[in-house]
Amino acid sequence: MEFNPNGVGMPNGNYFALPYTPEESNVVLLSVPWDVTTSYAPGTADGPQAILDASPQLDLYDPFVKDAWKVGIGTLPTDEDWRAKSAELRELAEDVIERLENGEQETSSAIVKHLKTINTASEALNEYVYEEAKEWIEKGKIVGVVGGEHSVPFGLIKALSEKHEGLGILHIDAHCDLRVAYEGFTYSHASIMYNVLDKLPKVDRLVQVAVRDFSEEEIDFAMNHPKVVPFTDFEIAEEKFQGMTWHEQCEQIIEQLPSNVYISFDIDGLTPDNCPTTGTPVPGGLSYQEAIYLLKLVAESGRKIVGFDLVEVAPAEEGEWDANVGARLLYKLCNLAYKSANK
Repeated sequence: MEFNPNGVGMPNGNYFALPYTPEESNVVLLSVPWDVTTSYAPGTADGPQAILDASPQLDLYDPFVKDAWKVGIGTLPTDEDWRAKSAELRELAEDVIERLENGEQETSSAIVKHLKTINTASEALNEYVYEEAKEWIEKGKIVGVVGGEHSVPFGLIKALSEKHEGLGILHIDAHCDLRVAYEGFTYSHASIMYNVLDKLPKVDRLVQVAVRDFSEEEIDFAMNHPKVVPFTDFEIAEEKFQGMTWHEQCEQIIEQLPSNVYISFDIDGLTPDNCPTTGTPVPGGLSYQEAIYLLKLVAESGRKIVGFDLVEVAPAEEGEWDANVGARLLYKLCNLAYKSANK
């Protein structure tokens, strides 16, 4: 059947109901339904499927990318074993968190046992993502990870850092994610950027945008680490109140990025009206249009977006608003990454 980009989206197991196989595509999406270490409200393991389910109703016209539906966005099959493993380990993680909140020490035998099981499984997940991503990167594809909690893209970032020395990360998030083994979980969702800086030496720059909920230890780390450049939500707002335009602020942000850029987009970097059921919503943040404008300027700046993730989308029990926003954001990430590589 000939594909009609102006017709009704017919679900076919691919994001946006596009007709391309991964082999035929320029951008390949890897779903990672993992939600083990989420420290507040769980649900992000259901994010990839919810985004996939919502995505066929998108209109495929993109004002920033001509014939965007021809970009070629392919969908890798979801490994449901990881979804099942996530559900199993989430129970252990909740027990750990509850024990810690009740004053039990992290060195207690029950907590140590659970943490060993979870941390071992998290390492295995990282290796799975790494191997999957590396395979498609070597085939010349742009790879995007759809999470899942924010710990899941570590393997993709590792694979890209091996290919692109001096890699820069544009990190849009409400949180710094610079905690060390938060709640005992080595690969916690709150530790992803600490782990990147600690374990991936070829990552040269971490530019954080809209961060606004963090510990004193994290912000001290960010302010004093030579590779980290924070643009906190408070500073962004203050500069706006004093008359600086968002365009000028975007130029300041982009100036800090090297030529090869990875985008790590936690949905809670947006204002909560865009992601009300995400695990850790925080007042403030970027509007949807502000975020898209920043991504557009990155793609048009001469820099190359070599990969990306979209994480922490947690669908509501009723309604699909979070998934709806996530699907649109994911489509922009795909299209703009392709545009940046094909100027």
